[in-house]
Amino acid sequence: MSATAISSVNQGFFTHSTNPSGLHLNRRGRLARSLVLASLTVVLVAAFAFKAGAGTDLSRAKETSTFLTVTVAPGETLWSIAGALTDGADLRSLVDEIVSVNSLESFDLQAGQKLRVPVR
Repeated sequence: MSATAISSVNQGFFTHSTNPSGLHLNRRGRLARSLVLASLTVVLVAAFAFKAGAGTDLSRAKETSTFLTVTVAPGETLWSIAGALTDGADLRSLVDEIVSVNSLESFDLQAGQKLRVPVR
């Protein structure tokens, strides 16, 4: 076979040329390269996403995963509701959690309002 006959035959992923390196990727080779790069990108993104949640403290999430629904009586405050549900040692943090869980903008409550209170 002559040199021109070899260059016209499909040689897999590469074609011969007059380029100093001697090889160029053909269409199938470029497709294979793109698929390998896309696969590596997916693996790296998945590994990063998996590591992003590593080391998070799930005990706090389990601790406050149960809620009690309380209907506010006339004259009740966040402090009185929290005081009735705790021994008073962690009163401030419970009030802050009630405000956060219910997305309250202020400490003012209305009679009949329903609140979700984390149960510890």
